[in-house]
Amino acid sequence: MKAKAALVIAFSFVFILANFAGLCLCALQEGFYRGKCGVADVELIVAGVVTTRFFMDPTIVAALLRLQFHDCFVNGCDASILIDGSNSEKTAQQNHRLRGYDIIDEAKAIVEKVCPGVVSCADLIAIATRDAVFLGGGGRYNVQTGRRDGLVSLAQNVSLLGPLASVSESIKLFAKKGLSATDMVILLGAHSVGVTRCSSIKHRLYNYKETGKPDPTIDPFLANLLRSICAQNSSVDNIVNLDQMPLGPLILDNSYYKQLMVNRGILQIDQELATKPCTRKVVRKLATSFDFPAQFHAAMVKLGATEVLTGKQGEVRRHCRARNKPSSS
Repeated sequence: MKAKAALVIAFSFVFILANFAGLCLCALQEGFYRGKCGVADVELIVAGVVTTRFFMDPTIVAALLRLQFHDCFVNGCDASILIDGSNSEKTAQQNHRLRGYDIIDEAKAIVEKVCPGVVSCADLIAIATRDAVFLGGGGRYNVQTGRRDGLVSLAQNVSLLGPLASVSESIKLFAKKGLSATDMVILLGAHSVGVTRCSSIKHRLYNYKETGKPDPTIDPFLANLLRSICAQNSSVDNIVNLDQMPLGPLILDNSYYKQLMVNRGILQIDQELATKPCTRKVVRKLATSFDFPAQFHAAMVKLGATEVLTGKQGEVRRHCRARNKPSSS
């Protein structure tokens, strides 16, 4: 009897392990498409598209980083940001200036020709962003794939914070996605290649908190420079680089943190990272260390795994801008 009971327990244990193994097969993994598209190398195809676009317009690094961030922070990394529609995510005010859709479209069209119905749009965003990071000087990391595309894209689901958000508000938002305060500080390093508009920083330059003076935490020389770009009564909403170093907007590195350490953060939240007790130690470490690329890579992989669909969930869209049509069978 004891032997029989032991056998049942052992069998049950093996069954449980087998089920866990089955779950693991649905998880993200490096090289998910290896062998699924014949001799075609999906990641190499995407790299070709992104490289060509980069040499035409280096600002696609910031565009693709922002595209992935805005996608992952709504329904998870499911390419719902790509869907067209009168009330889709891309119509939300926070997404009006997103770019990079055409890059994903081009990559998808080429991939579909050699491997139809296999590669998700969500994975194409992750792969393309990784390639852009590499081309922007941020180093290369292995991207995990195996995501499926979402079925829902609604503007009302978009609850991203604006440029006036505080550090504490941002930490709470990141925490909801399973990302720590340290992850947040590292991911905001993408601002080293980012831009903003005068409308997002004028409050810091002219009448900070109704004082009639600029934000006291901003470097006076930087404030004067920014006022020359963002005139107080001008209706033109000029572009401002978030990294004011000469090559800043073209290179993804830790220069962003070095600027924060000397009060040269452009957005209010950027400068607050260097002053708040919960984030300043991380900023100081990133400003002086040589391992920012490795830390940024790890944070991007973690971001890319946010609330993903895998296995039989969602779908693999044939066209990234629209859900698949129901089969007529």
